[in-house]
Amino acid sequence: MVDKYTFEMFWEDLNNGYKIYYNYMNCRYLIYKLQKNCYKNELIKAPEKCPHPQNAIYTLKRVKEIFPFMEEIEYDTGLF
Repeated sequence: MVDKYTFEMFWEDLNNGYKIYYNYMNCRYLIYKLQKNCYKNELIKAPEKCPHPQNAIYTLKRVKEIFPFMEEIEYDTGLF
């Protein structure tokens, strides 16, 4: 049986240094931890007229707010 991926698991992965790709509002993002309570969110792929910023710095509170809407979560393997 596959367990549901919870925010606590996601947060622990970020704390362990993983870079994580995800989809949010038809855009592809990469998120990773910079410092304590500081996460960088990079826009990787978006529609032509996308109002979202290319780079953003989020606090843990903001990451927790958007987590329920993240889709297709994948780890960056570094093999590309």
